[in-house]
Amino acid sequence: MDIKIGILTASDRASAGVYEDLSGQAIINTLNEYLKSSWREIYEVIPDDQENIENALIDMADNEGCCLIVTTGGTGPAKRDVTPEATESVCDKMMPGFGELMRQVSLKYVPTAILSRQTAGIRGKTLIVNLPGKPKSIRECLDAVFPAIPYCIDLLEGPYIECNEDVIKVFRPKK
Repeated sequence: MDIKIGILTASDRASAGVYEDLSGQAIINTLNEYLKSSWREIYEVIPDDQENIENALIDMADNEGCCLIVTTGGTGPAKRDVTPEATESVCDKMMPGFGELMRQVSLKYVPTAILSRQTAGIRGKTLIVNLPGKPKSIRECLDAVFPAIPYCIDLLEGPYIECNEDVIKVFRPKK
């Protein structure tokens, strides 16, 4: 059975068709490189609206059964950037180390990374990770945090995720 992973893009303009959702596609492309396990995406592009984001996260976690949801967009300081608030609202536990590491990595490339508010949290048996909106930043951030994601999903009693070790080295403690 395929592992289900939610890909959620929060963007007023992409959801209105003003431009193509390159960020969501960047997540899918990266995961296709990382994962050896059979998986399928539950993919949605929605406006930057907290209630919409919350509803989409709840649906992907509770109804679709995604073990992982990766969001892009809505993590900046602008008034419409509410993805972290939506994530925090639907999660049982927050995982601030994800955001800390992503900002640390991004600061090597751009000084404005300090403006990013990406975070992560757990809803039931689902890990939710907020990524920035730029495709280049998405890869940089996923390269940094993904090594911990399969083990986190193990701890949440989710599916065993096997990765392509030539592309990404994941960490699991020795038994």
